[in-house]
Amino acid sequence: MNEAYFSAVNSQLDEKIFTHSLALQACMSGLYDYFSQNNLLSSSEPPKEDWLTAGLIHDIDYSEPFKEDHPNKTREALKKYDLEVPEAVIDIVKAHAPEKTGVKPKSKAQWSIFCADSLTGLIMAVAYVYPSKKLADVKVSSVLKRFLKEPRFAAGTRRDEVILCEKEEGLNLKLETFIEICLSSMQKVSSSLGL
Repeated sequence: MNEAYFSAVNSQLDEKIFTHSLALQACMSGLYDYFSQNNLLSSSEPPKEDWLTAGLIHDIDYSEPFKEDHPNKTREALKKYDLEVPEAVIDIVKAHAPEKTGVKPKSKAQWSIFCADSLTGLIMAVAYVYPSKKLADVKVSSVLKRFLKEPRFAAGTRRDEVILCEKEEGLNLKLETFIEICLSSMQKVSSSLGL
């Protein structure tokens, strides 16, 4: 991952959103690897680097003066740091908020960012209620239980979007598998997430 993008996102966003961006980048990496290892990526999918970049920068315009138009101002936010990204990255970023951009998820990369965006917060919230406050101690079953049976837990989680991971034309992953991929990916970068 290009250090310049990391620095730009870190400079632009508050700590909570920056940490979320690192978590989503980790999920995007894990999902790409899963699909690649299982020969589930079409030749039209963007390369892994684009998946990772999109995960990292997806909220870079979630601050002033761009916040009102997020995520339609990604290019403008990056320009402040003399950075550019391929059009495929912009398309992935736009897919995480289709109601604001009009870009509905179509590719695996777009479905991945759309479904995983909100899940990261729920996974982190589960870690926070553990005595250790460590992602390493979080189990898939705990996240699944909180997701399905405790709608008030991490109430901001857009469960209706996360569950779309099961759509055949989307990711075609069972919710439990999707959570497992994202949790294990976040566990690999837990020190960066402070968990």
